[in-house]
Amino acid sequence: MGSPERVEREIKLRVRNPDEILAKLEALGFRVAKERVYESNAIYDTPERLLKSSGQLLRLRDAGGNAVLTYKGPATPGKHKSREELETTVGDSPTAALIFNRLGFERTFKYEKFRTEFCRLGMSGVVTLDETPIGWFLELEGDADWIDQTASELGFTESDYEISSYGTLYVRYCTERGETPRDMLFR
Repeated sequence: MGSPERVEREIKLRVRNPDEILAKLEALGFRVAKERVYESNAIYDTPERLLKSSGQLLRLRDAGGNAVLTYKGPATPGKHKSREELETTVGDSPTAALIFNRLGFERTFKYEKFRTEFCRLGMSGVVTLDETPIGWFLELEGDADWIDQTASELGFTESDYEISSYGTLYVRYCTERGETPRDMLFR
């Protein structure tokens, strides 16, 4: 018997004023579910970039002393990013990275962020506030109606929705500034 389908549905929203967003979240009844934590994320792929070319992703994340391995499948087209997501904890991130290397995978991109997670009593969706080297973003993850309602309550419209990955956003950021993309790291 197979495992149940695990679909991640989310959008990102660029935040211009973090203090204003934090006040709106509080006024709407959102509370901190997970305190602010530093994350280091490493994306792995084959030398031929077979995962990326097929819309898949393999990520190893270190967050607050916890290591998490994530697989993401190809996205379904739409106003929300929707794709299969499988996650599991791993005991030792450096050993997991070494296993990937031994299997022919290489780290292709690394990005950092600070993340704070919020939720609202009685609601199934999650809001995260991400501080990244390219700016602040909210991620809204949940069912489609919840995402749209929450975005609207926070003062955003569908034209504000961003469904690109942080890697894609970083490349766009560098291109706009005439910089060569490398890893998205805090200086």
